[in-house]
Amino acid sequence: MGSQVTLRRLDQPGDLGWVVMAHGEVYAAEFGWDTSFEALVARIVADYAADHDPAREAAWIAELGGRRAGCVFCVAADGSTAQLRILLVDPAARGHRIGGLLVDACVEFARGAGYTRMRLWTNDPLAAAAHIYLSRGFRLIDEQPHHSFGVDLTGQNYELDLRADSPPRDHTTPE
Repeated sequence: MGSQVTLRRLDQPGDLGWVVMAHGEVYAAEFGWDTSFEALVARIVADYAADHDPAREAAWIAELGGRRAGCVFCVAADGSTAQLRILLVDPAARGHRIGGLLVDACVEFARGAGYTRMRLWTNDPLAAAAHIYLSRGFRLIDEQPHHSFGVDLTGQNYELDLRADSPPRDHTTPE
């Protein structure tokens, strides 16, 4: 892959399928998650594709050298809360700060759409993503152990107050 990173809205044929396929393949290879995770991602993607408000919800594809390399979705949780969903960076594209660029696009969009807070749910093995969230001002608000996707996990809920000024970003560590 080349080194040019670009972000674009999720709007091209194949984008929806790529999001589902990439999540299924990456999470199975890296964490041993089963196809129930891929099914969850497929439901999130299908719900977005079937019915989203473009003024309040958006999704992005990151490209590296013209090839899909990552994604993120911003959807409405309620009237004042945006939800960051299904952030992914392809393993071959890591080290180019794509995760941070995707999270930043999602946060900026949510602020512009008038949300006052953003939340997300993730799981404990995703340490690189947690680092990105914390460096952007998200706070870990609770954790719950659960058995999902064929493995034991600790689910984590993060929240960001979108009314507050964003803290300085830590660009000294790779994302």
